[in-house]
Amino acid sequence: MAGDERFYRDVPIEVRPARLPAELYNLTRRLLARGGADCLFVPIRSIQYMAVIDAEEVIFVDREVKRLIELAWRSFRPQARAALTDPVPYEQHLYLDKARATLVNLQGEFLKALIVMDQRTGAALRSLTTKSPTAAPPCIRPPTRTL
Repeated sequence: MAGDERFYRDVPIEVRPARLPAELYNLTRRLLARGGADCLFVPIRSIQYMAVIDAEEVIFVDREVKRLIELAWRSFRPQARAALTDPVPYEQHLYLDKARATLVNLQGEFLKALIVMDQRTGAALRSLTTKSPTAAPPCIRPPTRTL
């Protein structure tokens, strides 16, 4: 069985209403569903953060303070949008002062990390579903008999 990961948070120092672009919200839901687990860990290497997506929220932790939640996106309300392409209302919960500065680049860098993950997992799934168990590998031809 995989080990538990525990994260800690205090009372938020600020809660802000926000709207998440549909592409970003939809991608988090798709990857979480594809992963088949209760949560999904997404490394955001460009800013040295880790995002953890679950059914209710997305939390963000700095690699320097691995167990302390810096900020979270919570209370998603996808039912409030008229179309799948509309932004999703949610709340930003800031737990540390530095979260305000982190927010400047977080959304864009998180989207890039999700796209990379989607491409990798999507390609892996496509290769699993397109392989035929009786087909020869593409670069190997079966020997031919000459008479």
